[in-house]
Amino acid sequence: MSVDQKKFSSVPDSRPSRRGAGRRRLAVLFCAVALVIAATFVLAVQRSVPLDGLEGSVPAAAPAEPVAAAPDSLQDRIDSLLTEKAGYRIGVALADVSGGAALTFGDQEAFNAASTAKIITAAAYYRLVEKGEARLDDPLGDYDAAFQLEAMVNQSNNDSWLLLMNAVGYPELIAYAASIGVTYDPEENLLTPAAMASVLKQLYAGDLLNAENTAELLGYMQDTNNEDLIPAGSQAGIEVFHKYGEFDRHLHDAAVLDYRGSSFALVIYTENAEGGEAAGQADTIRELTGLVEEALFPPVQAGNQGG
Repeated sequence: MSVDQKKFSSVPDSRPSRRGAGRRRLAVLFCAVALVIAATFVLAVQRSVPLDGLEGSVPAAAPAEPVAAAPDSLQDRIDSLLTEKAGYRIGVALADVSGGAALTFGDQEAFNAASTAKIITAAAYYRLVEKGEARLDDPLGDYDAAFQLEAMVNQSNNDSWLLLMNAVGYPELIAYAASIGVTYDPEENLLTPAAMASVLKQLYAGDLLNAENTAELLGYMQDTNNEDLIPAGSQAGIEVFHKYGEFDRHLHDAAVLDYRGSSFALVIYTENAEGGEAAGQADTIRELTGLVEEALFPPVQAGNQGG
């Protein structure tokens, strides 16, 4: 017997007619449906990316309809800029964290990934921890694994990278990368921009690691020892989680940009064909960041750089 039926049967001589009872049941049903619709609407406008432990990392007032895709005009603007920078080999990938495949611009062949690939090593080691096959307090070099993870990502320490790669194992790194849909051999250290964007997209969406480890790794990707690339080209109010890479003539940055609940992976790989790193590569990364942000986040005003 329903709650409403119990209430009616407890009142003497007040049983409703069948038609009246039907109307009441319909009223209750409509109320229930309305509550479900309201609850669904509230959930729909909430942030879709699970970042437990990163309170305050995004503005509180998320737009009801976050940007879902880059406008068609972005292709022309990026192509124009790449034409101006013809002296460099440049590859760009852009992927909506909640969307499908990445948009790509420029050269999409594999680059020497430099230190951007440290994110794969970090995720692989955290995964071993989650499976109980390693610990963050395991001794590694002069310190423990937790120290080496932070040093590798936040300070881009190569000694820490080597220790962690050895701890995971080179064949295991190859297998881990394959398990997340990426072709990667640490001895060659080659990645396409789209592959790196896929790694960042999965990390930020919480698909690679548990919430605690996701938050910790993303925390290391802020306030790093080099904020002069994508962060310097980014505008105020946009959260940037990134890993830069520098090697010989290569200069890269790979980041997640988050503005009020809209989250995109942006990877910019550059190579100076003439050899050695050129100052114009950093300028190119900052300029591309500005173009992308203006296209993705219309409320952000051009020129309002956060430094």
